[in-house]
Amino acid sequence: MDNLSIILGFAGGLGMFIYGMQIMAQGLENAAGNKMKSLLEALTKNKLMGVLLGAAITAVIQSSSATTVMVVGFVNAGIMNLQQAMGVIMGANVGTTITGWLVSSVEWAEFLSPAKIAPVAVICGVILMISGKRRSSKEIANIIIGFGLLFIGITTMSSAVEPLQSSPVFREVFVKLGSNPFLGVFAGFAITAIIQSSSASVGILQSLAAAGLVPFSAALYIIMGQNIGTCVTAILSSIGAKKNAKTAAIMHLLFNVLGTVILGSITIAYFWILQPEAGNGQITQTQISVIHTVFNIATTVMLFPLSNWIIKLAKKIGRIDEAAVEVSDVQLDDRMLETPGIALQSTVNEVVRLGYIVKGAMAVSKRVLFTQKSEDIEYLKNEEKTADKLTAGITEYLIKINTKQIGEKEHQEVAHMLQIISDMERVSDYTENISEFAENMREKNIKFSEIGGTQLKEMLEVCADSYTYALEAYENQDRDKALKVIEEETRADDLEVSLRNQHIKRLAKNQCETQAGIVFLDALVCLERISDHARNIAEEVLQQIEE
Repeated sequence: MDNLSIILGFAGGLGMFIYGMQIMAQGLENAAGNKMKSLLEALTKNKLMGVLLGAAITAVIQSSSATTVMVVGFVNAGIMNLQQAMGVIMGANVGTTITGWLVSSVEWAEFLSPAKIAPVAVICGVILMISGKRRSSKEIANIIIGFGLLFIGITTMSSAVEPLQSSPVFREVFVKLGSNPFLGVFAGFAITAIIQSSSASVGILQSLAAAGLVPFSAALYIIMGQNIGTCVTAILSSIGAKKNAKTAAIMHLLFNVLGTVILGSITIAYFWILQPEAGNGQITQTQISVIHTVFNIATTVMLFPLSNWIIKLAKKIGRIDEAAVEVSDVQLDDRMLETPGIALQSTVNEVVRLGYIVKGAMAVSKRVLFTQKSEDIEYLKNEEKTADKLTAGITEYLIKINTKQIGEKEHQEVAHMLQIISDMERVSDYTENISEFAENMREKNIKFSEIGGTQLKEMLEVCADSYTYALEAYENQDRDKALKVIEEETRADDLEVSLRNQHIKRLAKNQCETQAGIVFLDALVCLERISDHARNIAEEVLQQIEE
């Protein structure tokens, strides 16, 4: 077989391997659905929980690079601090070993031989995809098809390089990599940096090992280099991010470099001093999986107690501190779009944050018409600008999520959120209107009559409660709170009609100032519409709960 045929066969197999891995990962991620979202809640736990979370997410998406890029996004968005990020980064290195075990299963589980199972997996997956009507069936089909393509790809790569067994030049290359640790580490680093996937890089190594081409020592050094190479993706991802996000990428690099230096030193001492001949034997796919797993677990266990020191060193190298996030900054990041399920949950958190900003404006609105303080008026105007900025940012991000491969349920959730943030933004607009009424009253020295002020306070209380219940209903997906909103909105409607009629009678009897009366009626309109938007939010929540 000529060199061109070997290169084309190997490249085709690599492409099929990576494509199969991505299809399977996407199917697993979509099938995980809400479970992936619930994992996000663990970010508030301790660092050990972060390690477990990082391992779990990476096992699903099968890419430590993607997990770390997502971590950079979380830190950049202010959702995760550097302590939490450190735990997830450590766990990601462990989770990425899953792909290697899938590939090596052909050795320790004969029934999983690619020649037997891969074609069957692909045809079964295709049949399920064509015949399945439910979303879950199609996701399972993707997992099965990706599994089959992954095995076909690794078999194609192994078959393509078999002729190289008799090539003295190719064997000499691997002997050099095994005898020179720095060359071996660099080779692993370069390959992983180029294809930006340590899982795929390990798969390449295993395909070469299946052809009997890789010495034991060379494999160890290459695996260590692969762990450093996987940091390149996160470093590239941090370009243009905030300073603390760059620190997260530096932490990832430091963690993997320190692990390689410490364990690499032990490995070199073993092969050069204790057992010089041990490194010359051929390694198997299963042994590569074992070494890859042991190396990453050992690195995590060894450096876990030093994680705070690694964070401090990363900050010192980057000459930065964790940056404060502006309240008006949208705390979402495009890096999280690689895992739409988690991106969606992050957006839910941001919608809730917007909701509480508007709730704060509602609280000030309850007093501003009576105090007419300039700081309250200015606060409401600024908060409306903040709400506008957040609404625009969240909307843009939701549209991006909607273009990803997400299920029907997620599409519906996006639609609900778009409606909810629109209602929240409208409530914010009405609080600004109220601040303008207060400003007008201050400039013209307008005061409500005693009875008018009492009645307006009652309306303010009802509408503020209505919005608060709506926000809590959305945040906790609480059906009872949503129904309470509908009750309060009905009460607000009735109260608005009653107060308007009473006020018109007072005007007819000259019992209040005309200008104060105009503000009173305008304020009633704003407050009634706030309760309407609160009801809209509640109805969206009820639809979500029922779906």
